[in-house]
Amino acid sequence: MKNTLKLPTTEIDIPEGLDLVTLGAGCFWCTEAVFQRLRGVHKVVSGYSGGIIENPSYASICNGTTGHAEVIQVYFDPGLISLKELLEVFWATHDPTTLNRQGGDLGPQYRSCIFYHFPEQEQLAKDIKSQLNDNKVFDSPILTVITAFTNFYPAENYLQEYYNRNGTQPYCQFVIQPKVDKLNKIYTELLK
Repeated sequence: MKNTLKLPTTEIDIPEGLDLVTLGAGCFWCTEAVFQRLRGVHKVVSGYSGGIIENPSYASICNGTTGHAEVIQVYFDPGLISLKELLEVFWATHDPTTLNRQGGDLGPQYRSCIFYHFPEQEQLAKDIKSQLNDNKVFDSPILTVITAFTNFYPAENYLQEYYNRNGTQPYCQFVIQPKVDKLNKIYTELLK
């Protein structure tokens, strides 16, 4: 007899006129800070996705055993910024070639991942990933996991808007600021 694991599921309401994508690129503080600065992005929520328990806490996902990834949910106006543009920024502002790691952050909760909400998102993500690999944009193959969305739990309030509230702290200056600087240099046409 085959054992199967049923993942908890959550439903997400997407406001009319907006679209949603769920992305994991290591620490959600870094990813949140980048995507908040893009035109057409209405809201970014940091949280946990893809795990095997309901309502995880930051402390529980940090041990790496819940299966969750640190992610952001990006609510965006597709008339102002496309999913393709968002995915290009996603891959350009983190290292998608490392397994379960971003810089000094190590563990499965820091994996590079895309949780797609619609088949069109899955296809576009896979197409772009293939193109980047075919064109050898990175020195190593992209390890970003592209999988169907099952659940999302918002992170605790003190973890939201972290860079915007704590930008002078050393972690923000040494880890997040270079990603924001890269965004500002490469994607000026996409900024608010």
